[in-house]
Amino acid sequence: MRHLLFLALLAARSVVAQTPVTIELDTFATGLYGIVDIAHAGDDRLFAVLQVGEIRVVNADGTVLPTPFLDIVDQVNSGGEQGLLGLAFDPNYANNGFFYVNYIFGGGAGSTRISRFQVSADPNVADTASEQVIWSWPQPNTNHNGGDLDFGPDGLLYIPLGDGGEPGDVMNNAQDPSDPLGDIIRIDVSDPDTTYTVPPTNPWANAQSDTLPEIWASGLRNPFRFGFDALTGDLWLGDVGEGTFEEVDCWPAGNNTAPNFGWRCYEGNSDFNTVGCLPQTDYVAPVAVHAHNDQGWCSVMGGRVYRGSASHRLYGRYLYTDYCGGQFYALRPDDLGGWVREEVRPLQAIGFTCIAENNMLELFASNTSGGILYHIVDPCPMAPPVGSLDAGVLSSSEANGNQWYLDGAPIPGATGQTYSPTASGTYYVVVDMGGGCELASEAIVYIVTSVEATGLPSVSVHPVPASDRLVVQGLPAEVAMIALLDMTGRAVSTKPTHGHAHVVADMSAIAMGRYVLALRDVDGRVLAQRPVSVVH
Repeated sequence: MRHLLFLALLAARSVVAQTPVTIELDTFATGLYGIVDIAHAGDDRLFAVLQVGEIRVVNADGTVLPTPFLDIVDQVNSGGEQGLLGLAFDPNYANNGFFYVNYIFGGGAGSTRISRFQVSADPNVADTASEQVIWSWPQPNTNHNGGDLDFGPDGLLYIPLGDGGEPGDVMNNAQDPSDPLGDIIRIDVSDPDTTYTVPPTNPWANAQSDTLPEIWASGLRNPFRFGFDALTGDLWLGDVGEGTFEEVDCWPAGNNTAPNFGWRCYEGNSDFNTVGCLPQTDYVAPVAVHAHNDQGWCSVMGGRVYRGSASHRLYGRYLYTDYCGGQFYALRPDDLGGWVREEVRPLQAIGFTCIAENNMLELFASNTSGGILYHIVDPCPMAPPVGSLDAGVLSSSEANGNQWYLDGAPIPGATGQTYSPTASGTYYVVVDMGGGCELASEAIVYIVTSVEATGLPSVSVHPVPASDRLVVQGLPAEVAMIALLDMTGRAVSTKPTHGHAHVVADMSAIAMGRYVLALRDVDGRVLAQRPVSVVH
């Protein structure tokens, strides 16, 4: 007797029939002219960095305190691309009160200066006299100074620097390991009795040549804004291009193998000046490239991966923009090791200088031209509907209206809260959530497979794509083992069921990629199988 085995899996990708993912910019604070950076100190305040040399406190209600948190206007060389450019609070700020700034000091082109300050007895005012200069380097020109700084998940301070400003980096600074310009330096500032030490895990920490041990990465033109994914620790960076392309770069957390992002040899994915350079494959390729002549881009503003809780559909998307273009874009994984790029806000204003997060990981954007600090929100922030499969019937959570889809096409007449599928394919439901928002559930892949067995119920597999674990539920007694096979049919992981209907397989050591999940009986015969992806 032939029976049906139903395998259902939840796919983590969004589907296309819903209201497109977009963002709105809600005005949060005003009067912050010259704002170039945003940071938080672990509480509900935001700190707005003004290029002229001030840091202002913005309360949780958007009010700006009249007294600056820090005022070093008299010692900041400000104007054009220079000024007070970056702020980072010490990971132990709640106990030591330390914070770090990046500014240009001195006459002419000046020098990049990294200084440590300490808060005073008033939590809203810093002790200006507490400055300790941690690191400095002379700037050959007034442009391409970088300016950001941030603590990584390793507790170390990362400082990206521009290439020094000459057209085409004619001095080859970004590829010169004896010069920090065009590089990211990484230093340990955890000991307040010293300026800094070189982390032993820096790629050149033990170099016997003239390579600077502070250098952690190289090959950058002008990395004005960067940051770390609050969940994964991955580094994301916007590198301002020369005359043709803007690029976004990403590098995984914990990898200290001296990434080289390719400038001056390559701009974006194109040759620039390859004299003395390695093949392009030897450099870190950008995850996104924008041509200047497409939308008027001129200076990419690296952003953040959204990890807040208020805007569900933004979760896991990397948001960024451009100073001249003004459009906002998002990048999300495509499950194949690449990225899907989405325009989430068209051009409405120019002059954006920073995207950063508050202590709740909600995102904010600063516009220096208007002096406005914006809160980034999804106009459809509600949680998406939940679709489920039980005993061969698809069900949706309650909503104002429903439309079921099969393989991306609406199913005629399938407008109820439940639907009984009759064919294999990818199902999801789009529901009316109110407020003009139609949202889609996660996909449910429903596969009908004929097998010579009896009493096989529906089996669910989740999450797909898997990350650290894969959960298989509803296994019948006939299934003795689950196996993960690579594309050549080789088993990369097996786990006996021991008669259990619920099995959790460890995926943490499995390489990213596409696999086949096979359900086998005691004799090794495959009762059913289904493709799965592993993404870390």
